[in-house]
Order: sequence, then C-alpha cells, then structure tokens
Amino acid sequence: MQAKVYHSREVQAWEQRWFAQNNSALGLMQQFAWQSYLRLLEYFSKQPKPVTRIAVWCGCGNNAADGYFVAAYLAQHGYVVDIYAATRGDSAELQQAFNCAKDKITQLYTHFNVAEPYDVHIDALFGIGLNRELNLTWQVLIQQFNQAHGLKISLDIPSGLDANTGQALPCAIRADLTLTALAYKMGLFTGQAKQFSGQVQCISLIPTDAQLKSLAQLSPSHIELPAWQAFEHKGHHGHILVVGGHADMGGAVIMAAEAAFAVGVGKVTVVCHPNHHTAILSRAPNVMLRNIENLSTAQVHAMLANADAVCFGMGLGRDDWSQQIFDGWMPALSQQTHLDVLLDADALWFLAERSIQLSTNTYLTPHSGEAARLLACKSVDIEQDRVAAIYALANKFSGQWVLKGSGSLSLEQQQLWVCTAGNAGMGTAGMGDTLAGMIVGLKAQFHEKVALHEIVSLHAQAGDLLAQQGMHGIQASHMPQAIYQIINACAASAN
Repeated sequence: MQAKVYHSREVQAWEQRWFAQNNSALGLMQQFAWQSYLRLLEYFSKQPKPVTRIAVWCGCGNNAADGYFVAAYLAQHGYVVDIYAATRGDSAELQQAFNCAKDKITQLYTHFNVAEPYDVHIDALFGIGLNRELNLTWQVLIQQFNQAHGLKISLDIPSGLDANTGQALPCAIRADLTLTALAYKMGLFTGQAKQFSGQVQCISLIPTDAQLKSLAQLSPSHIELPAWQAFEHKGHHGHILVVGGHADMGGAVIMAAEAAFAVGVGKVTVVCHPNHHTAILSRAPNVMLRNIENLSTAQVHAMLANADAVCFGMGLGRDDWSQQIFDGWMPALSQQTHLDVLLDADALWFLAERSIQLSTNTYLTPHSGEAARLLACKSVDIEQDRVAAIYALANKFSGQWVLKGSGSLSLEQQQLWVCTAGNAGMGTAGMGDTLAGMIVGLKAQFHEKVALHEIVSLHAQAGDLLAQQGMHGIQASHMPQAIYQIINACAASAN
C-alpha cells in the first residue's frame, strides 16, 4: 500500500477527534518530540561531520512547543542546545513545554540575533496552520535562518511553506530534513515543495479513524512491468503513431518516437510534415514515416485501426495549418475506442478552444501554462492550488491527467497520485515529448497493466539517473538511454 497524503484540515480534524476521546494534547506533543529526537540521533550519526551544537528556533504557537520538547531531549542526550524564541503564546501546553526545556538547555535567547556557530538549526517557528503571507519581519527571519551555516531541520513543515499547495508565503525555510507529524501533507511534495522540504519523514503517532480521508497517494518508487514471453516479436509489443511535426518543428516527434522505442514498443510510425523525414530516418532508421499533408480521412481511420496508441500534438504548431490538422484528426481519434490516446503540447492549445468530452483512455499532460489556457486562468492560479487545478481539468474535459512540474500530479479514475522523483535538471525543452513517448509506448504494450502514474514515475527516475552525473545540461536527447536502463531494471525485477 502506497503512502497516503492529506490536506492539513483533515489532519487537524483527525487530531481534534483524538483529543475529544480524552487523549492528551500535551502527550501528543511529547510523543512527536521524542520520536523526532530519535530520528535526529539517527540522522546526525550519518553526517560526515559530528554534531555538537544545536540552535532551536521557536515561534509562539504549538510548533514552538514541539521545538522546546525536542530541545530538552537533545540537551539531555548531551548536545549543547540553545533556544532562540519569540514571545510565547499563553497555552498551557506551550508553557509546560517551555518549563521542560528551560532547565536543560545551555542558553535561552528571547531574540533571533544568532551570532554563535551551530552544526544544526531546528525550525519550530510555524506549523501546518500557516495560510497567510508572512510579514516582512518573519520574511527577514526566515532568510536569516536559511543563510546560517549548518544542517537545517524543520518540525512538521518548513516554516513559510503552505502545507497544502507547496507554495512559499512568499519565502520558506530550506530544510535538509522535515519531520512531519501524524501524516504526509500535500504541500511537502508538489509545487515549490522540493526546494524547501528536503528529505521528508513521517512520524505516525495515533491510529487512523473512519472519518480520515486522504487527498492522494505517493507514487511507488519500485515498479514492475509485465515480462515478455520468449516467443514474442515486434507485433506483440504494440504499434504507436506519433502525430505532429509542423514544417518548422520536427524535433518533438523525434524525441517522442525515440522515448517510445526506449520503453520497448514494437513499431513506431511518425506522421509529420515531410520536411523532417530525412532527419528522422538519419537519426532513427527503424521509424516508419507518413506524410501528414496527403492523408485522406479514410487513410487516417485505417492507420488508427492498425495502431495501439497515439500521441498527438508534439510540434504541431498553432497556425491555420495546425488547426486544420487538429480538426481533421480529433474526430477520428475519438471514434477509435480501442486506442490509448495522448494529447500534449499544441493539441492542448486547440483543445482549450473547444468543448470536448474525452474518453477514459485519453491521457493529457499539460504543464501549468497549458493547464491555465485550458481553464481560462493564469499560470500563477494553477500553481497556487495544483490539486484543485487537476480536478478542474478532469471535470471540464474528462480523461486522465498529468499536471507536470515539480511533484507532478496524476489523476486516474478520480485517484490522485503524487510523483516524488525527478529533479530541476529536467526542466528543459523536450522533456514533455519524452514523457509522451513513454506513455504511449508502455500503454501500447501493456494497456491497463501499467498505470499512468507509474509511467510518470519511471520518466522522473530516468531523469534522476541522468542527474547522478550532474543536473546542469540535461537534455531530452539524453533521455532514451536512461529510459532504457530504468525500464530494463523494472523488467528484471519482475522476472
């Protein structure tokens, strides 16, 4: 069972139901702090440099109480622990946590003018309840925390990060490790989250109840693909069409085709402007080619009838020629119920201008800019709530969706998945085309036996494989060999 991800209000309501059963709020804080302390001991033991001096930065709410208790436990262990604290709130739990820490730590400062050198800085400034933009004073403080030397640890969620959207408000702690309480929160994984949350560990403390509803699941890191049989040949491994390639844009269809071959598809036909045929054959002579300009409606239907999957839109363009191609192919694609169909890039541009209900075997893979056009809003609106955006896309058009970006979201049959793999080096031209090729290549072979979110994860893992040699300069043209390695590792684990 994959790990579940929750909205902060679900976690808070769950916590309140626990307290309503006469369970102690103070006791829960102490348990979280104790488990955090144990995780920190393990984490410190793996660091190349020994940890001796620790600064704990405490705000004025319940997150600060977590910080006080953690400080007390670390001090009891023998670390030099100093607390830097804001004016405390008046809750009984916060006062008891402060009393626990004050006689054990080395020094308590009622300011944040941190001049001493520390090996570790622990963030206990804000918890999951923060949903407003921080004022200038707190922004300066968070920047000061980030600029300090030493490891950065956040308790529950990096302060300044929205627990549900993964957006900074407008800045946030950049943690090396986040120890999150009770359950994973969506804002730790999508949007800007990777920039701030670092390694995320969940500290589960109370039993789930029937009222607790998850928002999503984390995509698996280990994926097994069905094994090939010894007697199989190219006819058993699927035939895909890659349709696009305006006269001025031939690279996208090439990258999609090569990615499809890298996942093991049997046959690839690229349907594009004839300007690119020579270049495609010189790079990939195993590709079959058709001239997109001289196909009759009957020929299009015949091609689709003999294919298993189609990706449509890569490099299609946005002019009158492109619109004519889109309007000619879309009715034919919608009539072929056996096909897995992927719409990306310029196909999404034209889809935004039409009211079309798509079948469940249609896959759409917009980035935030494309999603904004589809929903008639701005990219910033998409990033402010990526979860709401992907559900809005599915409600408007049906189909199955991937909202690309850091922490890509996949929505399949109303189940939301979050990809935790991938890296910043993948933010280059053509990466979406390689994902499109992977999706249709694997769907053509395995159909429902491989899930959309699994393919998204495999694509991200291929990018991570490349990033082992450095993130700067990763190109989509590098992906086929990495995809080949990742896919074969999955196939080997299944045998």
